[in-house]
Amino acid sequence: MEVFAITFIFFLLAFAGMALGYIVKRKSIQGSCGGLGSIGVEKVCDCPEPCDARKKRMAREAVRQAQLAKNRIL
Repeated sequence: MEVFAITFIFFLLAFAGMALGYIVKRKSIQGSCGGLGSIGVEKVCDCPEPCDARKKRMAREAVRQAQLAKNRIL
């Protein structure tokens, strides 16, 4: 019974810690499965145009793909 009580208290502390983290940061708990990108959704918002950071990433990826195509052996 003592092990059960210790385990129960441990889980209560873990849940309280997660709740406190959510209250302080206002961010929901996220999984590690890749998020929306793993199911083919490119962006979360309904913005008509991507942000500057995303534009830079897309430009770098385009350059990388062009170099891979240029240097392709087969």
